[in-house]
Amino acid sequence: MRIFKEEQRFTQFWLIMLLVLSLLIPLGIILGSYIKNPESHSAIELIAIIGVVVLAPCIVFIFKLSSRIDELGIHYKFFPFHLKYRLIKWHDINAAYVRTYDAITEYGGWGLKGGALWKKSSGTAINVSGNIGIQLELKDGKKLLIGTQKKHDAEKILETYKSKIDKLNEKNQY
Repeated sequence: MRIFKEEQRFTQFWLIMLLVLSLLIPLGIILGSYIKNPESHSAIELIAIIGVVVLAPCIVFIFKLSSRIDELGIHYKFFPFHLKYRLIKWHDINAAYVRTYDAITEYGGWGLKGGALWKKSSGTAINVSGNIGIQLELKDGKKLLIGTQKKHDAEKILETYKSKIDKLNEKNQY
């Protein structure tokens, strides 16, 4: 029994720099207006405003994509949207393979993307970075792409369980 596990977070340098800039500009404006007119806010109000401005961009860092592939199927959780793992059992999968994708043009970016708000034909993507994903084509016609940074490990584990998918698909044809 082989198991694949992976956890990913938003840690891209460009994203961190964008968040820092989006933090510094409002802080500069708030502190500048307070310095010009200290009567405009009380100290408590100023601390509360600064706290909200600092915490808002930090919310991105609580997001975590966890995935697991084992003998039951493919499990995934994108915290805080999913509090528990979701399981796609092998008998619900027509095909599972690793592929390269373009997050922006195919799904509209990174995160929990796709579905009704983007190209329905691409399905849904759950990703935090990169352009490699585990593509699932389900028996109900839906598609799900789960981002991965472990391309070779994911390919190996899917090859291990490919025979399970093939046997279940053969069994359902009769």
